[in-house]
Amino acid sequence: MSRGVVLLVLSIAVALGLGFWAQEHYLLTAISVPATAPAVQPSSLDLNVVAGIQQRIQKSNGDVGAAFQTLDGHTAWSFRAKEPFHAASTMKIPVMIELFHQVRQGKLKLDDALPIKNQFYSLVDGSTFTLDPNNDSETDLYKAVGQTRTLSQLCDLMITVSSNLATNLLIQKLGVESIRATVHSLHADGMNVLRGVEDNKAFEKGLNNTTNAQGLAVLLEAVAKGEAVDADASRQMVAILERQKFNEGIPAGVPAGMQVAHKTGELTNLHHDAAIVYAQRPFVLIILVRGIPDIRDSSALMADITRQLYQATQ
Repeated sequence: MSRGVVLLVLSIAVALGLGFWAQEHYLLTAISVPATAPAVQPSSLDLNVVAGIQQRIQKSNGDVGAAFQTLDGHTAWSFRAKEPFHAASTMKIPVMIELFHQVRQGKLKLDDALPIKNQFYSLVDGSTFTLDPNNDSETDLYKAVGQTRTLSQLCDLMITVSSNLATNLLIQKLGVESIRATVHSLHADGMNVLRGVEDNKAFEKGLNNTTNAQGLAVLLEAVAKGEAVDADASRQMVAILERQKFNEGIPAGVPAGMQVAHKTGELTNLHHDAAIVYAQRPFVLIILVRGIPDIRDSSALMADITRQLYQATQ
């Protein structure tokens, strides 16, 4: 084995080791730190770093909302973080949180079986609609109509491969109002969940799920610190987010092998990524992008922003 290969293997091992340490450190800290501990006032990034990121955003010709926060509370940065965007599939994060919330309440169990059906009801008038597998990133679940899957299996499909069918089944089971209440209880009202996906009547009337970068950052920080439900639920949610299959955005801006727990969202001219990055100084980063037609360009933008933030804070 050449010296270069050995160094590469060692660097990946170090990155993985730091990631596991960071994840456990912040989940355990969430349990041990008293609720009355004084809040740390975050400092802003170096002005040259901020200028470089803003120049990169301007060069992209896209609309961007972003929020960055190190989990130690010492460094934060945001850019149009309160501007609303169509949430796309990032709204699946609060659905996951509510699932674990109801499990914690004893209302459900993760191994409960749910019948698979493709029939849902419009927010507008209650009329029925079905999902088109051609518009979904995962199609195998459609072949299981008439069978059952566990809530855990559906949650995994919803997050890791962004299954729309799994998402609508879970929303129908959990209830939109329950999801909204949990989001509100976490002070993440920038995330506004109104309905499931592919409700075309609602879309035509402008009744869409929306979010801003700040709302998503609040949700993921709560997960990272074990505060969204509890520390055990957070470990499980982080593990699901780490199995994300679409890694062209934020993960492409950090060293290979680093743990990134994240959820993407894509629609025409929309591309979002919401992540917990388990670097030596772990951080939450949200990047929402609108108006860039080619996903390769929006992915490159996300990776560049992430790289600059990573290099400036690690």
